[in-house]
Amino acid sequence: MDERRMVRISKYLAKHLRHNPQRIGITLDAGGWVPVDVLLRATAEHGFPITAEELREVVAANDKRRYAVEDGRIRASQGHSVPVELGLPALEPPEVLYHGTIGRFVAAIKKEGLRPMNRHHVHLSPDRETAMRVGARRGVPVVLVVAAGTMHGDGHPFRRSDNGVWLADLVPPAYLRFPT
Repeated sequence: MDERRMVRISKYLAKHLRHNPQRIGITLDAGGWVPVDVLLRATAEHGFPITAEELREVVAANDKRRYAVEDGRIRASQGHSVPVELGLPALEPPEVLYHGTIGRFVAAIKKEGLRPMNRHHVHLSPDRETAMRVGARRGVPVVLVVAAGTMHGDGHPFRRSDNGVWLADLVPPAYLRFPT
């Protein structure tokens, strides 16, 4: 499959598995899962047919491992704006995590910290390079350093999704270091 088709399918899946499943008539279970055959039937019925092979290729080739497939079901690994419980256990994070953003958001983040906005969690990267790529999606990236170990020690829970993204309910400004 060509790169354009792969990107279109991945974005289509993100839209419907993370944010708007009802748009194509699917219902996610409490954990965010939907049977693959139900998803494929719905995509075809709503004018964007995806083959089982294309779906396998998008899931396998996605560098961020955005989707998980298990027991004939698929779900987005994280980033939902619809109610789901991913069932991820609380874990002790590394001492430092990173968050990629862009300059125009830095003033608000300094004041309010990192908030999940329309998602369930704040997404944190395990390394600076990943955070840089995340921030670069919207413009010139700014990488913030999160004192995750200190934050965890102060009672803030962390979880890690299947694709290695760290999740926090919020990150107060006191735990953030900003570039100078």
